[in-house]
Amino acid sequence: MDVQRNKLGLSGMDDVTVINLKVDDLFFRDMLIQEEGILPAYHMNKQHWLSVLLDGTVPEEKVYDLLEMSYLATASAKKKRKIRPPKDWIVPANPRYYDIEHAFDETTEIDWKQGNGIKTGDTVFLYVAAPVSAILFQCKVLETNIPYQYQSEKLKVKAVMKLQLQKRYMPEQFPFDVLKEEYGIYGVRGPRGIPNSLRSALRQ
Repeated sequence: MDVQRNKLGLSGMDDVTVINLKVDDLFFRDMLIQEEGILPAYHMNKQHWLSVLLDGTVPEEKVYDLLEMSYLATASAKKKRKIRPPKDWIVPANPRYYDIEHAFDETTEIDWKQGNGIKTGDTVFLYVAAPVSAILFQCKVLETNIPYQYQSEKLKVKAVMKLQLQKRYMPEQFPFDVLKEEYGIYGVRGPRGIPNSLRSALRQ
């Protein structure tokens, strides 16, 4: 739909084209609206919906990722079981809150915050944030939506998923600069899909 920019909290009176998309994970939603071109929803519940600018501000691939997220959020349970084959994801890990670099030193399985849309059988590539800023682990999702209660000032966890380590990467193999320059990934602030070119490189 076309909406006046000032109704979205933007400067100007001209119209801009947007799409409203749903997100179930409120913590992820709070991170998304910090990104340029992703705003609290126009004319919808602002806790669960976003307005995404379609003027080129948000990269096309990011829009597709958000479309898939919204489809999963609004699909019936029956549809969700039929929706798709196993998928690959990049999932961020902040070393300030969890020692992810050493998480697999004595085990091959860990519990991790449930990512919206991630299903059993999917593959998760854990991207460790600064100062590492690189993909370090490839994991298989063994189980999802395991009840779990944790809350702090910056993080709330209601469910976790069980990850099994499949492969390790050296920090210099897939650092942020390579992800940005070669694969068009400009930020890893929440679970996101993977371009086919990066998928092939990670699985070599």
